[in-house]
Amino acid sequence: MRSRIDRLLDGIGSDSTVLISGYPNIFYYSGFRSEDAYLLISRDEHILITDSRYFIQAREQSPDFDIYDIEKGWDKLLGQAESICIEENNMTVGFYEKLKHAAKGKSFRNAQKKINTPRREKDSYEMKTIAHAESIGDAAFMHILDFMRAGMTERDVALEIEMYMKKQGAAALSFETIVASGERGAMPHGVASDKIIKQGELVTLDFGCVYEGYCSDMTRTVVMGTANEWQKEIYGIVLNAQETAISGLYSGIGCAAADALARDVIANSGYGDKFGHSLGHSVGIEIHENPCFSPKSKDTLGEGNVLSVEPGIYIEGLGGVRIEDLIAVSDGKIVNLTRSPKNLVQI
Repeated sequence: MRSRIDRLLDGIGSDSTVLISGYPNIFYYSGFRSEDAYLLISRDEHILITDSRYFIQAREQSPDFDIYDIEKGWDKLLGQAESICIEENNMTVGFYEKLKHAAKGKSFRNAQKKINTPRREKDSYEMKTIAHAESIGDAAFMHILDFMRAGMTERDVALEIEMYMKKQGAAALSFETIVASGERGAMPHGVASDKIIKQGELVTLDFGCVYEGYCSDMTRTVVMGTANEWQKEIYGIVLNAQETAISGLYSGIGCAAADALARDVIANSGYGDKFGHSLGHSVGIEIHENPCFSPKSKDTLGEGNVLSVEPGIYIEGLGGVRIEDLIAVSDGKIVNLTRSPKNLVQI
């Protein structure tokens, strides 16, 4: 595989200078793990711009980059560039005005999409790292099944999941942990609250961690006690939708067609209006990347992609069910990175 920087410059134009200001791409292209930096990349130069607090760290983490002290200003750095490609999603108006002043007469162009594009295709190291992050989540799920009881708050459960993942080597959380019980399960992003989990309620657990800079993401829904008929019904529909989608995926399928695999199962079961979000999103350095499984997507699933598959049914006043795995395309095959069981667990 061509280097990340080669793929960046091939996509953006070899005569351009690329200024990277957002942490995800700073880390991706240089390995530097701090937001207090910038990258300036061209065919001739790879420069990491930071301050004296990070010089030692920068030399260790980014040995292929020259280190430049930001206190020396931007004038010298930008003086030789003809056109400068920037990340419009990671730049304030104030910083942009400073750059224009330092590089008078130079042209700037927005290139966020092209800067992000190489990150879609994960290499073998990225795949292994995401898989390891996901394995921490799998272990956390099995742990929480033994821990969780009626009478605990959602926050109690979330904190236990988070602490367990960090004890297993996670550096941080991928996102704020979702523990949504009973009626709150109808909220797809019902982050853990002080609500007490009651016997007979469905509980949706959606969580992930960051390991070596890469995210994991998984969701399971369990029931406290014995499931009733409507709980069994919607759980079975969501499970069927997810398994139908995963079994129907292949390298080259349109992402909108992939979304339809699950959406049609739910719609044909009479719950089409209860599944409002997209089927899934890419996962990597950020928890939400591209491509995504969406009815509006024009993308196709391809080699090196890692995406969630997470159909759900959400019924206001009753609750909801979501089941989520991470899948990857490796050597043309669909690989499920999530190992946790998907039968309806009754605690």
